[in-house]
Amino acid sequence: MTLNSQYQSRYSEVLVDTADRLKAYIKSLFSDIERVDAIVARAKSPDRFLAKAAKTGEDGLPKYSDPLNQIQDQIGARITVFYLTDVEIVKAETEKYFSFIESQSKFPENDSEFGYFGAHMILKLPDDVIDDRHSSSCPEFFELQIKTLFQHAWSEAHHDLGYKAPRPLTGLERRQVAFSAAQAWGADQIFEQLRSAILSYANDDEQANDPDGN
Repeated sequence: MTLNSQYQSRYSEVLVDTADRLKAYIKSLFSDIERVDAIVARAKSPDRFLAKAAKTGEDGLPKYSDPLNQIQDQIGARITVFYLTDVEIVKAETEKYFSFIESQSKFPENDSEFGYFGAHMILKLPDDVIDDRHSSSCPEFFELQIKTLFQHAWSEAHHDLGYKAPRPLTGLERRQVAFSAAQAWGADQIFEQLRSAILSYANDDEQANDPDGN
């Protein structure tokens, strides 16, 4: 059986259902967390899986010798939050409920550049999410991304225009993409500062009205 047919079968019979179950599971855990805008989960499409499985390393050799077992984001979930502080809050909550395999914050390598930002984690798929019928064919891990609204909006638009463009971007277009990334980054910074200032004012006002803390 070819890799294509193997994954097509896993996708339709296991991954789509498991992703739906994972979405419901995550929603149940984070239902009381403030400023969570959206929780989604999806199975990696066969086309995208096969494209990833075909990647090669710098030595020209295949990156994955066993793609069905080595590719860890066959199921992916995303939690979108309002502010940068909320990313850290959700990350801390995630540590309470999931077993971490890998965690990293993605950002441009050069401090003078702007581009993709986001928190990515590889987590063990909870037993409660796996249907007994799928226990032998379900992936062991899934990827969770935590992003602000601005981070998510920019990455979605960039993926659509940058990666799916029918031709290479011109120099001007690449600068426009970088400019939009800088604006998204700046919007996150401004809203985080506004949030902090407003909360500080509210706390000071509360203490002024109740100096004894009653």
